[in-house]
Amino acid sequence: MAKPAASLNNIVVCRRCDAVLSKPKIEPGQKATCPGCSALLYELKKNPMERTMAVSLAGLLLFFPAILLPMIGVSAAGTHNEASLIDCIIILLNTDYHIVAFIVFLFTIAIPIVHLLAAFYIAVAVHFNKISQSLLVFFRSYHVLDSWTMLHVFFLGVVVSIYKIVDLAELTVGGGLMSFVLLLICSTLVSVTLDHHYVWEKMEQALED
Repeated sequence: MAKPAASLNNIVVCRRCDAVLSKPKIEPGQKATCPGCSALLYELKKNPMERTMAVSLAGLLLFFPAILLPMIGVSAAGTHNEASLIDCIIILLNTDYHIVAFIVFLFTIAIPIVHLLAAFYIAVAVHFNKISQSLLVFFRSYHVLDSWTMLHVFFLGVVVSIYKIVDLAELTVGGGLMSFVLLLICSTLVSVTLDHHYVWEKMEQALED
C-alpha cells in the first residue's frame, strides 16, 4: 500500500488545464509552471517558516497597541474625543448594538489573533519538526481562518469615516491607527510567507516515517 502513496506524491495536476504531470524538482525561490498552458503549478519560497514566525510574532506584538491605543482623535466645538478599537466595541454595546459589537469583535480581534497564533504555531512546529496527526487537522482548519480575517474591511471603514468628517472637525491620528496599519500588513504577509505546499510536503514526509 505504501508504493501507490509514494507515487502519488510525485504527481501534480495543473489547476487550469487539468494536465497530470510528474512533479518537477525545483529549488527554493523557483516556480514550477505547466508546460501546456504555462499556469503556475507551485512554488517553493525561501525560508518560509522563518519568515512566517517573524511576521506572525511581529503581528502578535502589534495586536495589543492596535486595539488598546486611540485610533483617531476628533476635536470640534471646543471638545476632544479619542477612541480605540476596544472603545468602539464598548460604545456599540452601551448603545444596544450588540450584534454589530459582536461582529466587530469577532472579525477584528478574535479571528485575527487566532489566525496569527495559528500561523506562528504551524511555522514553529514544522521548523522544529514537531509534526503530529493533530497538526494536520489544525492546518486544515487554518485555511478557514485565512479567509475570515477582516482587518482590511475595518480599515476601509475607518478611512471612509475619516474622509466624511475631515471637513467637519479637526482630526488627529493616534498610535492605535498606526499599529493597526502595521498589524494589517503583518496579517497579509503571513498569508504570503506561509508556504502551504512546503508545509504539506513536510507533513507527508513526517507522517509517512
